[in-house]
Amino acid sequence: MKVLVTGGAGFIGSALIRKLLGEYSHEVINIDKITYASNPEALAEISGNADYHFYKEDICNQRKMTKLVSEIKPNVIMHLAAESHVDNSIDDPKIFLETNILGTFSMLQAALHYYKELDYDAQQQFRFHHISTDEVYGDLEFESNELFHERTPYNPSSPYSASKAASDHLVRSWKRTFNLPTIITNCSNNYGPFQNKEKFIPTIVNNALAGKKIPVYGNGKQIRDWLHVDDHVQALWEVVSNGKIGETYNIGGNSEIQNIELVKLICRCLDQHASQYKHGSSSFEELIYYVTDRPGHDKRYAIDNSKIKSELGWSPKYNLKQGIENTVLWYLNNKLKG
Repeated sequence: MKVLVTGGAGFIGSALIRKLLGEYSHEVINIDKITYASNPEALAEISGNADYHFYKEDICNQRKMTKLVSEIKPNVIMHLAAESHVDNSIDDPKIFLETNILGTFSMLQAALHYYKELDYDAQQQFRFHHISTDEVYGDLEFESNELFHERTPYNPSSPYSASKAASDHLVRSWKRTFNLPTIITNCSNNYGPFQNKEKFIPTIVNNALAGKKIPVYGNGKQIRDWLHVDDHVQALWEVVSNGKIGETYNIGGNSEIQNIELVKLICRCLDQHASQYKHGSSSFEELIYYVTDRPGHDKRYAIDNSKIKSELGWSPKYNLKQGIENTVLWYLNNKLKG
């Protein structure tokens, strides 16, 4: 198959491309603007692969995207390109609206123009897979037994999650109005190798190794469901290969934990594997300090995986302790590559 991936130099996109080329041997075309959040090193191992092609382009350029998609002739478009850092969306929302909303619009229009050119058999094979976030649902109460499911009403809390919610709505409307064969996935917090250093887990690790304070928002009691990126990209391919057109699938790691407990878990792992970086402290936990909570900070995320598990047979392979240890060891062997 020929798979077009947008945002393929990002954290999740690069993991997806490595899997598609390494495990499935598909032809992959990567369209990425290459911003501060991109990491070309994450694609170094496949850069010489004859089935990998890269275009440095902005997805917001609709004319260029329409031309490229028609020239590339993909069987599948997997749309991951997005601005995703919540703090940055609070400081400067505009780029999030442009990339996440107008960029998705641009890709939908390009896909629709191409789709109309296809013969019947090719149309039956084509898919537009939009990768989104569980943050579109807002948050859950700490003591609640509720989980996010595919019918949970949208209630975004930040400019980032609002822009992703808007992009989800665009995708659904292009399916209903124009019959474009779309699928949406909403995932929980990802972690793993090559994640950008501004994100939560790389910040903890890199600050600890440098002997810097480890910042924790508020009281650290916020709860997140963590999903290893390798589990996520496996789920993405299951969905695009076997999912039903027009459906949404939630993808979570079955690993809920308070932020402060996750920080302590990482610190204990570093105590075990990186004692040479302690800078005189008896434990990395001594570096933890609490900072003013960010505006609109969601309380709890938790994903109901039952639909993707029952319909497609996917479930996460990593438990959190194992996944965190593997990730910490990767950072120790590849210091500051996130």
